[in-house]
Amino acid sequence: MEKILVVDDEQSLREVLSIMLKRAGYAVTAVSDGEEAIEQLQKEIFDLVITDLRMPKVDGMEVLRAVKSASPETVVLIITAFATADSAVEAMKQGAYDYLTKPFQVDEVQLIIRNALEKRRLTTENILLKREMASQSSFAQLVGQSEAMQKVFDVVKKVADSKSNVLICGESGTGKELVARAIHYNSARSPLPFVAVNCSAVPETLLESELFGHMKGSFTGAISNKAGLFEVANGGTIFLDEIGDTTPTIQVKLLRVIQEREFRRVGGTQDIKVDVRIVAATNKDLEKAVADGSFREDLYYRLDVIPIRLPPLRLRSGDIPLLVTHFLARFSKESGKPMPVISPEAMQVLLGHEWRGNVRELENLIERVVAFSTGGPVTDADMRGWLHRTVSPQQQGGVPTDLPEDGLDLEGMINGLEKDLLLKALERTKWVKKKAARLLRLNTRSFRYRLEKYAIKGGRD
Repeated sequence: MEKILVVDDEQSLREVLSIMLKRAGYAVTAVSDGEEAIEQLQKEIFDLVITDLRMPKVDGMEVLRAVKSASPETVVLIITAFATADSAVEAMKQGAYDYLTKPFQVDEVQLIIRNALEKRRLTTENILLKREMASQSSFAQLVGQSEAMQKVFDVVKKVADSKSNVLICGESGTGKELVARAIHYNSARSPLPFVAVNCSAVPETLLESELFGHMKGSFTGAISNKAGLFEVANGGTIFLDEIGDTTPTIQVKLLRVIQEREFRRVGGTQDIKVDVRIVAATNKDLEKAVADGSFREDLYYRLDVIPIRLPPLRLRSGDIPLLVTHFLARFSKESGKPMPVISPEAMQVLLGHEWRGNVRELENLIERVVAFSTGGPVTDADMRGWLHRTVSPQQQGGVPTDLPEDGLDLEGMINGLEKDLLLKALERTKWVKKKAARLLRLNTRSFRYRLEKYAIKGGRD
């Protein structure tokens, strides 16, 4: 239900607007002056604020500025009996959506309000779309014909429309986020948001704000009110990746959301109700974590209603040829290059590899193969070289000493080399990002930019 704040010192107008808006299905808060409005803005985030321009003490322009400072996404509609061209221009400059003069037609106001809220919805959907695109799994769809993966597919189909929480367990790189997305997009919640958050990638001091939101001024850097990811995901699904890395404080707050379906923003005083399905994932043994006291037992049982265990790639090696074909097709299409041919001997090398990094390691390998391919078949020697991160002269894939007659894909070569070095640095430092950045003589911001560029996930600060 969308929330509207009505601000006007004229009681009759407040009442008319409140009745009209409540009948239309909105949650309405009505106050008589600008001071009360600003107090409400410190407690709550509104979708729309309708404010009179001329009021004692604090006028509508101050309310407008307070709204845009506290919650920039909130839409503001100004109403006044004293309209001038200058005041209209100034209101629009300050960020008002529209400017109406009294008296006005109720039908006119209703139409403007619907359009204003539609603008707000479109803005929110655009933000979610960008977040979705940025957080998409690094492989496009679930791939596998092995018995182990067919069991996973069956579970996904059976539980997709359930309201129960899901806990996905598996080693890093097995595709836990991909399974979470499959659950969401095969459920009745699919038209609504899927919001993913990596609990291990966000410092504890920021994770609470990221999940539950905050109010302006609640801590250093809180320059405006912010809705948390649980609020953003309302009606949809929230994916809590690496849930095993959360602290006891965060675990307590997550337990409350699951039990009560409500939470408070950091610095907030009001409880916010949400309807969110929780899908969590971990590469840790949570039963062991419960036994040693590092993970709450009650939270574990609340999350582990529907358990899904993802097998490591080494236990479903029959899926490797299918995955290789999938990734070759994808990366060749993205780079505009012909699909390389993997020789039978090279495939045997892949089938015999232990794949500690699971599907993600295979994906990264095939991306390098495509990036450095010169058109010839990939041999077993080539593949062994790639697996050990070395480049043989036969591969023609390193930094060339001469320009081939048919040219080369310079951008693909540079990108492949850069991603390869990023992964090497992360592996050498056991995925500690600050140490890896120092190895590459990069500052933290530049290093993070490159990780995002190549969709390299995981690790810790």
